[in-house]
Amino acid sequence: MNWLLLFLLGAFTYYLAQKTVAPITRTPLWIIWLVMMMPAVVWTIWYEINGEDQQIPLPIIIIPLVIGFTLYVWLIRLGKISSSDQPKETVQNSQPKLENIEQPPQDSEKIRPITATEEKSLRDCFPWEVYYLQNVDYRPQGILCRGKLRTAPEKAYKSIKKNIEKVFGDHFLILFQEGLQEKPFFALVPNPWSKNESEKNSDEEKLKRPVFALTLLLLTLLTTTIIGTVAIVGVAQETLNTDPSLLLKGLPYSLGLITILGIHELSHYFTAIRYKIATTLPYFIPIPFFLGTFGAFIQMKAPVPHRKALFDVAVAGPLGGFIVTIPLLIWGISLSDIVPLPTVESASLLNVEALDPRFSFLFAILVKLVLGSSFVAGKALHLHPLAVAGYIGLIVTALNLMPVGQLDGGHMVHAMFGQKTAIVIGQLTRIFMLVLAMSRPEFLIWAILLWLMPIMDQPALNDVTELDDIRDFIGLFCLGLLIVILLPVPGAISQWLGI
Repeated sequence: MNWLLLFLLGAFTYYLAQKTVAPITRTPLWIIWLVMMMPAVVWTIWYEINGEDQQIPLPIIIIPLVIGFTLYVWLIRLGKISSSDQPKETVQNSQPKLENIEQPPQDSEKIRPITATEEKSLRDCFPWEVYYLQNVDYRPQGILCRGKLRTAPEKAYKSIKKNIEKVFGDHFLILFQEGLQEKPFFALVPNPWSKNESEKNSDEEKLKRPVFALTLLLLTLLTTTIIGTVAIVGVAQETLNTDPSLLLKGLPYSLGLITILGIHELSHYFTAIRYKIATTLPYFIPIPFFLGTFGAFIQMKAPVPHRKALFDVAVAGPLGGFIVTIPLLIWGISLSDIVPLPTVESASLLNVEALDPRFSFLFAILVKLVLGSSFVAGKALHLHPLAVAGYIGLIVTALNLMPVGQLDGGHMVHAMFGQKTAIVIGQLTRIFMLVLAMSRPEFLIWAILLWLMPIMDQPALNDVTELDDIRDFIGLFCLGLLIVILLPVPGAISQWLGI
């Protein structure tokens, strides 16, 4: 199982490196991938030699991480690609790296994208009573307009965006970001989505791809049903081959899991559509082993307009998935069997035949509410296939709520507190998960994934206007939900509940 998880982690890591690292360095991707995987390989070998019941020593956790991270940064810098080195068509067609807009200027005259007359028109777009423009700087990524904000951020952004679009049309994306000393600035970057009406309609048709999405959904239904029948219900593969009707036994798992994942992604999708953000339909990822799927995803093909939209799109997925997870999990728990606690050697969060629900405060409370006095100390659960789907849904909710980088939780804290604070929260979360993994090795994979993910989130176009109190409350509720899913039942509460 450890090697299977390592394989899955390797596939995910390679995909992540291809998307985030390959465009910014000439260093061969396979070398960077090997360095990224080095800590996980070392830890897996240690567990294979010593057994999963042995606690991994702290130096074996820390040393590979330090060496791996140092080599990772060095290799990227060794082959770093500058803006001037990139092919022209690549720069024009790729999404702008908005977070790098404040890099020091080069020769302004060589990179000036507008004429002196156009610059005068640009300056006229900034009314002094809205935003007192003091200087215009040119960067390889775009044009920086710095000054003093004289009105509410949202009002300023709408007013100036409207003025600039009258002059330049959709040639530029208009960014509004927090700068140094908390002074917000405007930036104009080339708009890679600037197209005529016929091109927009053609791209929209290509974006949806309903047949492709439906095909992936049906394939995922097949793979999850097979896994549910063979791996969870326990039907032998030979028996299944002779009697395919036994696949029906895997439907509670597959339908439950696909419903949870589908609602999660559809919640993202419809919220993005509400804010007129171009996005793909949800795509499921079928695999013929492990859970039967790698999950589902959508891809947003346009920038997020403001922090409210960023928050709403991010929070919609975990909340939508959680709302459907709870009733399915309760139903599944009611169909599950109570069994004795497993021995230390066989105890695992992957052991659904004898799962100790006390690993999660929320899960344990749900079990006690559903099973009542029949579930007592010294007992575990043999999860029904539907309960397995709900259990996975709970784990998926927790993982997505992690306040790190481009996870839903990372988007949320970015929208709530701003990008700089979100980076600090993300780093603290990584450290917390690493410490948690020292006492609970099953979280080691989570800790690795978080360390491999980019810590910086892409800013919204208007990244200055703050959220309202209701959204802040919902965000804090979701972070509290993450805590009650992850943390085990305290001893005092366990004794009070008799579990």
